[in-house]
Amino acid sequence: MTARILVVDDVLPNVKLLEAKLSREYYDVLTAMNGADALEIIEREIPDIVLLDVMMPGMDGFEVCEQIKANPNLRHIPVIMVTALSDTSDRVRGLEAGADDFLTKPVNDIALFARVRSLIRLKIMMDELRLREATSSNFGVADAEPLELNIDGGRILVVEDREIYARNINQALGGQHTVTMATEADGAVAAVQAGDVDLIIVSLSLQDSDGLRLCSHLRSMEESRQIPILILVDDTPDQMERLVKGLDIGVNDYLIRPVDQNELMARCRTQLRRKKYEDHLRDNYHTSLTLAVTDPLTGLYNRRYLETHLESLMKRAVQDNKPIGLLALDIDHFKLVNDTHGHAAGDDVLKEFVGRIKRSVRGIDLPARIGGEEFVVVMPDTDRETSMAVAERLRASVADSLFSLPELDLQIPITVSIGVSLSQGASDSPAAALKRGDDALYVAKNSGRNMVVSDEQDEPIATAQGA
Repeated sequence: MTARILVVDDVLPNVKLLEAKLSREYYDVLTAMNGADALEIIEREIPDIVLLDVMMPGMDGFEVCEQIKANPNLRHIPVIMVTALSDTSDRVRGLEAGADDFLTKPVNDIALFARVRSLIRLKIMMDELRLREATSSNFGVADAEPLELNIDGGRILVVEDREIYARNINQALGGQHTVTMATEADGAVAAVQAGDVDLIIVSLSLQDSDGLRLCSHLRSMEESRQIPILILVDDTPDQMERLVKGLDIGVNDYLIRPVDQNELMARCRTQLRRKKYEDHLRDNYHTSLTLAVTDPLTGLYNRRYLETHLESLMKRAVQDNKPIGLLALDIDHFKLVNDTHGHAAGDDVLKEFVGRIKRSVRGIDLPARIGGEEFVVVMPDTDRETSMAVAERLRASVADSLFSLPELDLQIPITVSIGVSLSQGASDSPAAALKRGDDALYVAKNSGRNMVVSDEQDEPIATAQGA
């Protein structure tokens, strides 16, 4: 997972050291020696993450962070403050300024890279939500982005089995938020399934449960997939290793014991604010889907939305120098299904086909129905090899099991032909990219169907026969 990272520090050796370490991990590194230059670079380059020193002449890191977070176009960029300051009051001040984390020098490389990976994953998801909101705004169906988000009254689930720790957390948070306590994993899962939760705090030192396994389970559950998770860890070598694993499996933030109540409150406010913002973006997104940009039968995006969104995606792909994979799909002999079994049966096939598409692609991918049995899947930041692999997985998921027609009590075989194309830089256009995919699909259809063909192949590669 690559990304563009801005390193800001007024001490040149510090800049060079971080630049070397990050470059070795294949990140694209930008540098700045002061706050003013940093803000200019952020405006121009829109980095994926900012590593920001605090103690700088003129404009310090706190002020830089505040200016980043005050700009609606930049506030989604994660900021990690890296500094020699170690007082809790400094960490709280950084978090209140909008920083996503506050790391003290000398920084442990493993912990730093885990935090960077975690925040980059978050940034990718936020970028996709913001881009979909921008697409919706073009149709006039999205609400304006809120300037302020009310985070009072958050619903916080705390999983802690040591009474004194649980009491301290409840004392810190109970005045502003609704706090629910659980002492083990099963109770936490039940609490999530029982009602809305805005933030989950999990101790990694549970006596009768594996806190890390609980975090992994919560991340995989539909009810808690989007809920931020904050973990509490002890300052021991084995716990720090578990912290790194936690960040890698999707934990959003952490606190090292002994827990300062002010820092706990600050980190909770950060996570609650982010969830409110994500909820706002998702609400706009879902509103837009119901108002003119979805296919009523399958619930997928329609051609109108696809063309508008693909144009925005391709512009961003040029800026980020990351390719977009496109899959053009056509259900083989679909007319025969309608003619033989009726249009209601055809609708059942289309709905099941869409379900198999969704199970074969990622959450950030964009499936769309552009015609009767014609579909497109847009895959951001995806090279040709991965696009071909996804297409083959999707082809196999359709061909390998029968489709049910409940009203007729029948099961019938269905196959799909797929053409694969990739975006080709600044000179490319959505129409051209889609046409290349259609041309590859045409080759697949005329070469026997039930196969995947790339627009760069000299000859089609038949992955299966028939249909």
